[in-house]
Amino acid sequence: MTDATQAPGSGQAGPAHTALHAEHAALGASFTDFGGWDMPLKYGSELAEHRAVREAAGLFDLSHMGEIRVTGPDAATFLNTALVGNFAVTAVGRAKYSLICDADGGIIDDLITYRLGDTEFLVVPNAGNAPTVAAAFAERAAGFDVTVRDESAETSLVAVQGPASVAILHELVPEAQRALVSDMKYYAAAPASVAGIEVLLARTGYTGEDGFELYVPNAHAAELWRAVLASGEAHGLIPAGLASRDSLRLEAGMPLYGNELSRDITPFEAGLGPVVSFKKAERFVGRDALEARREETPSRVLVGLQGAGRRAGRAGYAVLVDGVQIGEVTSGQPSPTLGFPIALASIDPAYAEVGTELTVDLRGKPEAFTVVALPFYRRAQ
Repeated sequence: MTDATQAPGSGQAGPAHTALHAEHAALGASFTDFGGWDMPLKYGSELAEHRAVREAAGLFDLSHMGEIRVTGPDAATFLNTALVGNFAVTAVGRAKYSLICDADGGIIDDLITYRLGDTEFLVVPNAGNAPTVAAAFAERAAGFDVTVRDESAETSLVAVQGPASVAILHELVPEAQRALVSDMKYYAAAPASVAGIEVLLARTGYTGEDGFELYVPNAHAAELWRAVLASGEAHGLIPAGLASRDSLRLEAGMPLYGNELSRDITPFEAGLGPVVSFKKAERFVGRDALEARREETPSRVLVGLQGAGRRAGRAGYAVLVDGVQIGEVTSGQPSPTLGFPIALASIDPAYAEVGTELTVDLRGKPEAFTVVALPFYRRAQ
């Protein structure tokens, strides 16, 4: 087993490497341990990488994410039992954002599931949670006519994100597939040939911009990466790391597991109540606990905060009203696009109305913030 196929916890010394690790090193990337993987934090300026995604395009290595294939006659019913969403109504070629919860309703992970056929789905959990989700699936599959196969160790994932993403892919796919690229709906997927390499092409992402995610076997990942970099150069595409990915997703108001989501947080507290399907017949794991709390006012809710000054709140900082703590920041930093500090915070719902003025304790110094509607940034359509 090589570094390219080793997952965290498989016995290797230090964090795991994706199949593209050498490509990142050759580009001068700074690395960080994320979810047990040695991932590029940035290649140069994280601000430049952020702006490239907003104005042109960025290329991300997301191969630390998991990929679990579910096949068989009971695939949809199994997923309806394992996850909170309703996959029986998901059309072939479409994707759904969902959650996997424990029996108490706490969030084990948030994930995207693609329906590739009537009896075939690809589930994509977050990096650090992929082994946990795979183990939960194996346990929850008992009694169902399904096959659950964890393909994380053999699959790479790269993402082209930004307004130039369609133009870049048009140069890489056969002429007959250009309409597939430009006409693909958001949260949809289809097989495609990119630079002569067969991939699963999905119009999904985590940046708030238009863009695509490309699933490819490890053996072809480096060739695909280089081809996209070369084609994208004329369009302003540059490689982008986890630092810019985090600032981009925060501007888009997208939650990060471990910050906004955890086993101690239910979908209602995370603002994800609509993701839970109570209409489906299946008794999904966590349903009883969530149904019991469905009509209750959550003890905390997730809100967006905009700073009045220049200093940013960070995860763990206390949110105050009249000097009394009513919550805490879950993610926060200065917004490169908007030019002011932004944050997500979990707070007492009594103070969650848009326009409410709060303070954040910035290491002993109070700073004024205001509750604002999410997302902070929305791209022009």
